[in-house]
Amino acid sequence: MVQDKILMKNFGVPAIGFGTYKLTGQVCIQAVEEALEIGYRHIDTAQFYKNEEEIGTAVKNSAIDRTDIFITTKVFPTDFGNLIKATEESLKKLKTDHVDLLLLHWPSDNETNMIALEGLNEALRQGYTRYIGVSNFNIEKLALALAQAPVVCNQVEYHPYISQQKLMMFMKSHNMFMTAYSPLAKGRVISDEVLSGLAAKYNKSVSQLVLRWLLQQDIVVIPKATAIERIRENLNVDDFELSDKDMIAISDLQGNHRITNSAWSPEWD
Repeated sequence: MVQDKILMKNFGVPAIGFGTYKLTGQVCIQAVEEALEIGYRHIDTAQFYKNEEEIGTAVKNSAIDRTDIFITTKVFPTDFGNLIKATEESLKKLKTDHVDLLLLHWPSDNETNMIALEGLNEALRQGYTRYIGVSNFNIEKLALALAQAPVVCNQVEYHPYISQQKLMMFMKSHNMFMTAYSPLAKGRVISDEVLSGLAAKYNKSVSQLVLRWLLQQDIVVIPKATAIERIRENLNVDDFELSDKDMIAISDLQGNHRITNSAWSPEWD
């Protein structure tokens, strides 16, 4: 089974990506190989994850043509001043001549962001990436980025316990798509009584319920898993649809319960 795509103006992004944060070594290679075999066609990584080499190996080992796999990687702020060199190092590790989406991993100060965005523009010109974007940018910083570069994506933390409605509305008004990392709130959704009750109603797991909630908002999701059962389960979410009432019930759980803790975390609206 190959998942649906979020359709943009001139391209499509596989709606369910495979997250790889903290996956390294043979565990990472095996998990990515299994994900590709099952039907995932979007692999998300970052220089900070220190697993690009493993992912490159898994993609090479698979029987799937590289053109059918959407690879996303990210440049960390410490490399913003030398983005092209950092990107070339990523491509070497990933064993490919280009990625499909290149992101700035976290925002820095505005002046440094401008330098990094010019680097993204240069990566586009050199064919190192098909599309460019950012991650963890709030509306103010995203507006500045859009004025300088054709960014198409903002990857942010999004799950039932945090509202991203204002940011999502801004992005859709600028023909951008959102990717949700930590879509399952690092497993915290599993024990939620409201979500458990709704999942039982649809005869699905809580993880499947939450991923479906995000997908019905046209959000790209990148859940991580290592067990083959979970990898398969997270992809099997296209055979049911949540009612409007249940979509609202899940959204009503939202507040500002962020689980990401980083020194690079921006001030959010």
